[in-house]
This record gives sequence, C-alpha cells and structure tokens, in this order.
Amino acid sequence: MGERKALVVGIDEYPTCPLHGCCNDSEAIKDLLSNHGNGDPNFSVWKKDNITTKGELRGLIEKCFEGDADVALFYYSGHGHIDSVGGYLVTPDFSEYDYGVSLQEILTIANNSKCKERIIILDSCYSGFMGSIDTAGQNTANINEGVTIMTASRNNQTSMEVNGHGVFTALLMEALKGGAADVTGHISIAGVYAFIDKALGPWEQRPIFKTNVTRFTSLREVKPQVDISILRKIGTYFETENFRYRLDPSFEPTNRIEEVHKVVEPYANEEHTAIFSDLQKLEGIGLVVPVGEEHMYFAAMNSKACELTAVGKQYWRLVKEGRI
Repeated sequence: MGERKALVVGIDEYPTCPLHGCCNDSEAIKDLLSNHGNGDPNFSVWKKDNITTKGELRGLIEKCFEGDADVALFYYSGHGHIDSVGGYLVTPDFSEYDYGVSLQEILTIANNSKCKERIIILDSCYSGFMGSIDTAGQNTANINEGVTIMTASRNNQTSMEVNGHGVFTALLMEALKGGAADVTGHISIAGVYAFIDKALGPWEQRPIFKTNVTRFTSLREVKPQVDISILRKIGTYFETENFRYRLDPSFEPTNRIEEVHKVVEPYANEEHTAIFSDLQKLEGIGLVVPVGEEHMYFAAMNSKACELTAVGKQYWRLVKEGRI
C-alpha cells in the first residue's frame, strides 16, 4: 500500500457560538484512520485542532494535498458559512465578508494536486456547496479526476451536534469501525456514504457525495465477514455463477448413526460436512441460499441444492478473475 496521508481538523473555540464536539470528532477520526482494524498502520494522520486563523488553515490544506501521495484526505469539523458568493470553512478570526477558507479555494487546491486520490470530508453547515459552481442559476459540479467530496449536509442545511459528536461524524465513525465494510472487510468512501445515507431519514440533514474517480480506494480494512480462504472456495464449489450445488444428508454433520435422533443415508462424512460448513458461512453473509427449502439443514437432509445470490455471483466473478 502506497503513501496515505490525512489532515484532520476540529475547531470548537470560536469567539462567538463555540462548538462542543468538533475536537471529539477529530480525535475519533484520527484514531480510526491511523490504523486498520487489526492494528496495522493506515494513514499518516496530522491532527490540528482549534486553528485560530484563516491563513493557518489554508496553509495546512495546501500541505495536505502537496506531493504525489497515493491518497490525501482532508477532514474538517467546525462551523461553515454560505453567502451570495460561495461557502466557507469558518475560522475563529472571521469577520463580516471574510469568514474563513472558501470551499472553492479548497477544491482548487485538491483539483490541482498531483496526489493520485484526493478525498475531502466536511462536517459543517452548508458544506454541500463544496464542488458546485452557480451558472445561470444552475449548480454544476467542477471536480477533476481523482477527487471525491463527502459532506454532512446540503448547501442549505445546518449540521447538528448530539452527545459530543456531530451527527454526521458519529455515523462516519460507525462506518469506519466496520459498518460500511464489504464482505472482504474493505471500507470504501462510497460504502461509507451509503451507510450514512441509509441512517439519516428524509427529514434530517442529508449528506452529499460527489466524485470523479475510476475506482474506489479502501479507506480502512477490518476483519472480513467470512475468512478469505472460504470466500475463494466459492469459485470451486460453484462451477458457474448459475450453478446449483447438490446437497444430500451426508453434508449435515449431525446425520450420524451415533446421534440420538433420526438419521438417513447417506450418513455424514468429513469431506462433505467441511464443505457444508463453508456453504453455511457463505449463506450467513448473503452469498448463498438454499433451493426449495427455507434452511440449509433441510436442503441437505432432503437432498436439495444451494445456489449463489446476486451478490454471491458478483463475488464469484471476482474470485474467478483473481481479484480476491
């Protein structure tokens, strides 16, 4: 994995309207980005809280996106503002008509960066304006290839704090802990957005996601939902993505003569019960379903079959292509 760096900023200490959860947000995001779920190093994180001036924040953002890192990520939690000209990340030295670092400045820095992938995550009011240009009354996105933006709210919405964290960041934390992980344990920015989007109802602040990438990089890795060695067997057990794997009572481990209940032939054998254990694990994560029965147990005992789900077929193709 190449160079991955992140600038994480939280600002609570404003001269008027101080906030109370932004530094908590930045601390939590720093901890989650610094390491993968197994403790392996992930992002090199530079955390700067309670920045006092617009110039300091802008300079840090410049440093975040300079160089040619594989991934450069900027996270901000603090006040946001919007006026007739555009949107801003507010710094404590704000004054009328000079609120802080403009969202357009940040986008320009990210657009011009030579880092391969640039990610901007904002938990601030009106942050959905990021990446938009008002042309003849129509908002259009102006995002160069390799840039992804995720914001806590639309350009006309505030972002709320609850229980010491921003509502958006609290969900972001859960997503990075594994809530947004795919079957293999990888957490992409698209998966994070989908997780947060589902959690927020239609009457609450709505997150915004804008991107111009050809592939999504994993933000963090956690324990896979099923061991990768078992997942790879999906290409062995199922000859094609539409193949039905035939089962019979020999796959059910309790179907043994020594068991005190009804048993039927063919009796359980070790090879089949090992395969059945794998298939049950794949069923547990939604990749396999029994055919003609509600449960895998009855599919085996009644000599039915099991098959791949739509998601299972997707992972079957990935295995066959050597991508897992």
